[in-house]
Amino acid sequence: MHPNEQLINTFYTAFRNKDYKTMQDCYANNAVFNDAVFKNLNAQQVRAMWQMLITKGKDLQLEFSNVQANETSGSAEWVATYTFSQTKRKVINRIKANFVFKAGKIVQHTDEFDFYKWSTQALGIKGMLFGWTGFLRNKVQAGAMKNLSTFMDH
Repeated sequence: MHPNEQLINTFYTAFRNKDYKTMQDCYANNAVFNDAVFKNLNAQQVRAMWQMLITKGKDLQLEFSNVQANETSGSAEWVATYTFSQTKRKVINRIKANFVFKAGKIVQHTDEFDFYKWSTQALGIKGMLFGWTGFLRNKVQAGAMKNLSTFMDH
């Protein structure tokens, strides 16, 4: 197994075990993270994001598969099942992760998922009606960044 493939396995095993410190150690100090909700997080922010999601997500369950990696890049698929805290609605989010590595650490991590499908599960009728709009996506992004900023300030 390539060392970067092992790094991805370590990352998601730690995630499944709610071990955010091990997850944080997988990132380089110049890492960047992106997904449909969190945009252009730096290493400090992405480390805090995983800590926030794990410590606040009481019923989070995670599965991962199709881990692949070489010297410079890698990917995995993962499924997060949890209750969205704001609405108390159950979410099953299927995610494709892409990674870029340097010196045995993650320098870029991009998660791709269907925002509309996520918003219909997390937000119910509001997500069904407006999940396809930039307005709702921007509102969710702003709320997520506010929550992360508040978490980091404490």
